[in-house]
Amino acid sequence: MSDAPEDCLADDATSPAAPDPIAASHPFVLGGRWFVRPTLASAAPWLILAVAAAVPLRALWIAGGSFDEALVLVLPERLIKGDLPNRDFLHLYGPGSLYALAGWYRVFGTTLVAERIFGLLAHSASLAAVYVLLRPFGRRSATYGALTAMLLVLLPTGAAALAWTTAVALGLWSIVFGLRALNLSGRARVPALLGGGLLLGLSLSFRPDMVVALGLAWGLLWWRHRWSWQPLAGAIVGLTSWWVHLFSVGVGTAWRGAFTDPVVNLRPGRNLPRPPSWGFVDGALQAVNEDPFPSSWWGLPALSASQQLFLWFFALIAVNVGVACFAVWRARRSGMQARMLVLAVTALFGLGLTGQAWQRPDSTHLAAGWMVSAALLPVLAGEWLAGRDLGRTRLARSPRLLAAAPALLVVALFAVVCPYYTFRPYLAAARTSVGNLPSGYEVRNGERTFYVGGEAHRAAVQAAVDDLAAEARAGERLFVGPADLRRTVYNDPYLYHLFPDLTPATYFIELDPGLANAEGSRLAADVASADWVILTNFWTGWFEPNESAEFGSEAPNDVIAERFCLVGNYDDALVLLYRRCAEGDGVQPWSIGIGPLRLAEMEARRAAYSGEG
Repeated sequence: MSDAPEDCLADDATSPAAPDPIAASHPFVLGGRWFVRPTLASAAPWLILAVAAAVPLRALWIAGGSFDEALVLVLPERLIKGDLPNRDFLHLYGPGSLYALAGWYRVFGTTLVAERIFGLLAHSASLAAVYVLLRPFGRRSATYGALTAMLLVLLPTGAAALAWTTAVALGLWSIVFGLRALNLSGRARVPALLGGGLLLGLSLSFRPDMVVALGLAWGLLWWRHRWSWQPLAGAIVGLTSWWVHLFSVGVGTAWRGAFTDPVVNLRPGRNLPRPPSWGFVDGALQAVNEDPFPSSWWGLPALSASQQLFLWFFALIAVNVGVACFAVWRARRSGMQARMLVLAVTALFGLGLTGQAWQRPDSTHLAAGWMVSAALLPVLAGEWLAGRDLGRTRLARSPRLLAAAPALLVVALFAVVCPYYTFRPYLAAARTSVGNLPSGYEVRNGERTFYVGGEAHRAAVQAAVDDLAAEARAGERLFVGPADLRRTVYNDPYLYHLFPDLTPATYFIELDPGLANAEGSRLAADVASADWVILTNFWTGWFEPNESAEFGSEAPNDVIAERFCLVGNYDDALVLLYRRCAEGDGVQPWSIGIGPLRLAEMEARRAAYSGEG
């Protein structure tokens, strides 16, 4: 590592080569002070991270996820208005995310800006936790690790306030305080242990499936704390939203929402093949942009998108397992020395995230499952180099090259395995941020806005929104779904957000295969209760090699055909607006709602996947 005094990232006494990393300087995670007067060297890493995250921020701000991000706007607002998750609307995660966002919206308003500020704070907390955890290995290694995590955290989800993002941030900070408590003595340990347990409970209240990662990391921590009661007490308090939820809806309803629906009923329609297909992009959202940034612009050869996902899946398993095994081995060999224990606990947390990639190995879930372990790679590379006798090699003769080697390892790995999902979208977002690529497409109703994926998409939706806004009355009921309700693969719940004065007409604000379209579900009755219906053909061509490709109950389509009249057909059935028929209205044939070209797209993808086309 470089010893140049002018290098703001030069490693200090906590670098791997230092004989006693705790005696000379105490990073926060090793029991250091809460506040230390900043210097150029200590501030430089934070400035680098802030600039790196800010470069693509404008592009991420003018994009929108019409499903996941829309739900974190709509569902907390339903909670504010008195509806309860799992009783009045479908919710597949923990109640903590809804209660936290509902409180946030009460203070700052239910707006896209407020939601994204919450999301950016969660992202920032997550990246800050990675830096703090890696800080005992030097500022440079910590900066490399946090930048690696940023590529895997910020780009797939943008600024959206998703439950997963906040749960990971809370989980990482919980182990920060658990590790910190090991390096404190006396009464000073108690607040750190209680705080770590509190954050653990909060993380589980956002995403119960964080139990694996937190169980592995805190299993080691709790053992090192001699099974202290303080983390358990803190966790019980952190799970308060769960206790409120259980009391409000009952154990059976809460169990269905937290386990039966997401784990049993939903999985057959959302799982993807393991490993991903070599010659076919399995995830429907990824298939829309198999090569979103052509090689003529990128200028470097690369594997196809499907081949990258295939290799990424195996690289993720190898890195997650390998890093955890190596870290635990080093910790045991060192006698649980403080720095090595930090490495082991963090690596176990990263190993516990593997399930995200295993259950649905598309690019978003692979990034989520790799975030922590990939961030540890620069640290492991630095540790390995620090313990080697490099002799008269080029690395030994070039301190700056030696300092950059851990980062170059990650760059090379990403460039070979997954450039389409790391470097290339980052550079594309940077170009959009400076106006070199087209910006987002805004849909507006009054003061409420959302962003969609293209001008044709925007024009059709905006026309439907304008017509509905002109005719609907406050308190009426609105249903939003795909044109063919036999396949509830996806929908556009942001339309509920644009109409806060209309009541969602369905329990299935979020439409999922195997739930909403199951035989005997309440979807048909919900549709029948609506005053207005918006159906879209954006997702009619959706095909994935799972049960979402199968047709479910015909009953909701029959309700549309028998009870609703067509008000507007926008862009050749891209968007359709219906109202409940009054006596004497002529009923429009339901078949106009199906986009035959998009059904053909689905069948073409099905044939391509099976080798028939």
